[in-house]
Amino acid sequence: MSSPKQQNGYTLAIIGCGTMGVAILSGVLDSKKMMEARRAASAVLSQSMSNGSTTPVSNGGNGSSSQQQELSASIASLLELEDGDDATTQNATQLPTKFLACVNRQESARKLKKTFEDHECVEVICKDNLRAAREADAVIIACKPQMVADILQQEGIREALRNKLVCSICAGLTIKGIQAHVDKETTVVRAMPNTPSKIREGMTILTPLPATIEGASESRNRLVAIFSAVGKCRILDEKHFDAATALAGSGPAFACVFLEAMVDGGVMMGMPRSEALELAAQTMQGAARMVLQSGMHPAAIKDSVTTPGGCTIAGLMNLEDGRLRSTVARTIQAATEHAAGLGMPKN
Repeated sequence: MSSPKQQNGYTLAIIGCGTMGVAILSGVLDSKKMMEARRAASAVLSQSMSNGSTTPVSNGGNGSSSQQQELSASIASLLELEDGDDATTQNATQLPTKFLACVNRQESARKLKKTFEDHECVEVICKDNLRAAREADAVIIACKPQMVADILQQEGIREALRNKLVCSICAGLTIKGIQAHVDKETTVVRAMPNTPSKIREGMTILTPLPATIEGASESRNRLVAIFSAVGKCRILDEKHFDAATALAGSGPAFACVFLEAMVDGGVMMGMPRSEALELAAQTMQGAARMVLQSGMHPAAIKDSVTTPGGCTIAGLMNLEDGRLRSTVARTIQAATEHAAGLGMPKN
């Protein structure tokens, strides 16, 4: 991978900046904004502590001890980190300083400009993938899988991507399939993020980079920084990517079907839809966090809620009668098999 063109940062291009590209870009920008706010708050807190009892307060006089403590506590609250933010902060220097969002339609370009109008570091490019490839230090390909070959075969693209990092988030398209359209000096990896990346709650799977590749460590650190900024990031062998696409990529849609069904059940039993949605969504989020934070097995959580002769076991038996487990498992299987076929050429 080539060295950064900017001394204190690098440029990232997202070619095919649709739903997933917007989610990634929004999440990274939000993360950068959060880190900037934390740095500013940290500086104020540091100054406050160094001044001791003479901390200036809003009336221009010397701050009392209680006022200083109140100010310190207020600023410190801004510095509290959510899960995973420690890693994000440590990777801050690995995040891009400029973004090129590339689309092929004027309407899409207008929407992107409106969405990111408050971010000077974002430039929207329409119908000029070559320019984006030339100016970027790293490229994320986020278009539909069937469009990738045409994009990479555009005149000048191969040369523009030489010695650069190319990350595909296209379902079913293998690293080998992409390498067929770029020079051997181009570093190609795959990633599979999901749409919750937009609110920094994403789950991204990333292929490992062979240590023999020049600049592998820097490339890996940059990718991990980008995807850690929008949620959790895990490195996984490419052979698992189709299943990861079904679980993480398509998973939010599957989860929302179950969520919607829970809400409909509440409405059927007389509960207002807005309240039913809030209860069901928070319940699903809480259950998932219990698994992630406590390490408890889902079955253990289920059993802890279930009492003999209670309403929970009555509902669970109905789910079992409906073959929910096998239906969901087969859903992942079907999505995995379909994902594998997305990267295959059509006859």
